[in-house]
Amino acid sequence: MIPLRDTVPSQHYPIINYTLIGLNIVAYLIQISKGPAMGEFVYTYGLVPARFTNADIRSYFTFPQQIISMVSFMFLHGGFWHILGNIWTLYIFGDNVEDRLGSFPYLVFYLLAGLVSGIFHLVLNLDSNIPTIGASGAIAGVMGAYFILYPRARILTLIPIFIFPLIIEIPAFFFLGFWFFLQVLNAMATSGFVSGIAWWAHIGGFVFGVVFLRYFLGLSGKSFLGILKHASVKKRTSEHLQVLNPMGSADDLHLYEIIRVTPHEAAMGAKKMVNIPWGFYKRLYRVSIPAGVTDGTVLRLKGQGKQTSDGGKGDLFLKVSIVSP
Repeated sequence: MIPLRDTVPSQHYPIINYTLIGLNIVAYLIQISKGPAMGEFVYTYGLVPARFTNADIRSYFTFPQQIISMVSFMFLHGGFWHILGNIWTLYIFGDNVEDRLGSFPYLVFYLLAGLVSGIFHLVLNLDSNIPTIGASGAIAGVMGAYFILYPRARILTLIPIFIFPLIIEIPAFFFLGFWFFLQVLNAMATSGFVSGIAWWAHIGGFVFGVVFLRYFLGLSGKSFLGILKHASVKKRTSEHLQVLNPMGSADDLHLYEIIRVTPHEAAMGAKKMVNIPWGFYKRLYRVSIPAGVTDGTVLRLKGQGKQTSDGGKGDLFLKVSIVSP
């Protein structure tokens, strides 16, 4: 299952989330620039359990190198698809968690989740001499936090079925719960680290995210963390991809739905992607919001309504709703 987006719009710019994505990309570029020396680079800055438990190996590294590796490992990756999958997942779920926690608390939470996931993997693989790298553990923590914060959200998901990809909405609690179940299943079926996948790190990160959020939600909105949260920069745009469920009467070929834009987008214009159910599949449309639209303006997508057996087609009418971000 590949998540495409969630249905919860964030209210603030996810500054830290974007920064973390950028840092992962920069670190990966530095990593691949090492060429033949990349193996040594990964061993130095990756998390290697034996470096902490084997005295002979530990003697080759300074104390600062040992400490740094507990953080630097979560910014390195094993290849293009590894980093692409991680930053895409972080992009999908991280903005909403940052939106709820606030930027600085989110940064602390992310780093703690990565650290806990690394320790979890280390404890369960004490003699391993294989470097553990990747943001997966920290991102698992973000997913655990999302599981607590937005269980009723829906995740627009791509399910590859041979040559006919299926796009459906899945409840967040089921999507994330099933993902966690797969991590546990794989961890129990293996020794915990096979083919470069640290299953127990994923589990540790997710559990930390769930437990941490259970505690964090009890903090007062007037606390220092609450003040930092409200200091975040407000967004000026609505979500780029919107999931719509247009409806119409039985004797009407036309379909009707509402598309959301912010005051800034209404004034300046915007481009949106809308996802509309079509049987078991979803149809994606690109919609242009002209500059200067007002609340209640109706946009017409010709021929995108109901279809009759004799070839007749209705239109899809999208009513513009201007909402504050």
